[in-house]
Amino acid sequence: MIDFTKINYLKLGNERQKRACQVLSKHHLFEKLKRYSPVLAGTIPIEIDIEGSDLDIICEVDLRFKEDFLNDIIESKLIPHDAEIKVEYPVLDGENCITINFMLEEFPIEIFGQNKPVKEQNAYQHMLAEYRILQEKGENFKRQIIELKRQGIKTEPAFGILLKLENPYEDLLKL
Repeated sequence: MIDFTKINYLKLGNERQKRACQVLSKHHLFEKLKRYSPVLAGTIPIEIDIEGSDLDIICEVDLRFKEDFLNDIIESKLIPHDAEIKVEYPVLDGENCITINFMLEEFPIEIFGQNKPVKEQNAYQHMLAEYRILQEKGENFKRQIIELKRQGIKTEPAFGILLKLENPYEDLLKL
């Protein structure tokens, strides 16, 4: 099993994973976010990304201090000075969150903060479940997921279609 809490595994991955590792390392993203326990989640770590897929970095953030989190990111020069930044405060499953989106070299970046440990966040749990399923089902299944994503279907619904899950967001957490 890959230790997804560190990005070293990306160095041994496909070309896009290697490039993601280079960009994240070059810009010291994980060092700059260290106090928020950052983890790369989503499709790139499990090799089901498509062109335009973003690097999803999930963090544990006490949202009572969301302005401190934003200031830390800005003051650490984590975001290039000329980058367009989009900050949102979604509520997911009744919990306040923060998302910060920007471009870093060729990668769209989304930093997601929630007031819970990253290993307990749905993004991390979904990724682990999807990784196990991909390992079990093999390359043909992986290609089908990627094809559904190319057709515009999000990751969890794509798994839901192929696995005949009624509510993929919830059902994947049960697997």
